[in-house]
Amino acid sequence: MPAKIRVFSVDDHPLLREGIAAIINSQADMTLVGQASNAQDAILEYRKLLPDVTLMDLRLPDKNGIDAMLSILEEFPQARIIILTTFEGDVEIGRALKSGARGYLLKSMPPKELLDVVRQVHAGKKRIPTQVAAHIAEHLSDELLTEREVQVLSEVAGGNRNKDIAETLFISEETVKVHIKHIMEKLGASDRTEAVAIGLRRGIIHL
Repeated sequence: MPAKIRVFSVDDHPLLREGIAAIINSQADMTLVGQASNAQDAILEYRKLLPDVTLMDLRLPDKNGIDAMLSILEEFPQARIIILTTFEGDVEIGRALKSGARGYLLKSMPPKELLDVVRQVHAGKKRIPTQVAAHIAEHLSDELLTEREVQVLSEVAGGNRNKDIAETLFISEETVKVHIKHIMEKLGASDRTEAVAIGLRRGIIHL
């Protein structure tokens, strides 16, 4: 008998962890070797378990899942990590893949797809389902926001006025206005509210 694929699951929702455990353990060629509910435990448990494939949630209580993944990859460059999330933002997907994720799955996908991706990633392949790839392709030619523009958009999302944003970021109110104009042009937004909505949807900013 070939060795079973040893899977490690990181998610802060107990119900979802139980669901993943049931799906994985129902397969003849897989076994769930451990679970973690936050980034710190994920890193510690990974060291102990050295799993074949890790399913990593993007939103964890103490740290972003991508940052947790980067910490693991720094220590274990061969780690095979699949991001499993509800978030479909192209910016977030892009960051996860650039950071070393071997796959990106949405929690809305059927269990069969999850199992297929685990097997493919275990075999050394990278896997991005069509639905996720479409999100990335849609914005490939878009001009990215600069780091400063992302900061300004985050401040706008927090309900701050131009005057407050200028004071927080140590820039003039006029500069804030210019940044907001550029943000709206790049995102194709007609006003500040729409710019914030697009920024959140695409994973450019987070509340």
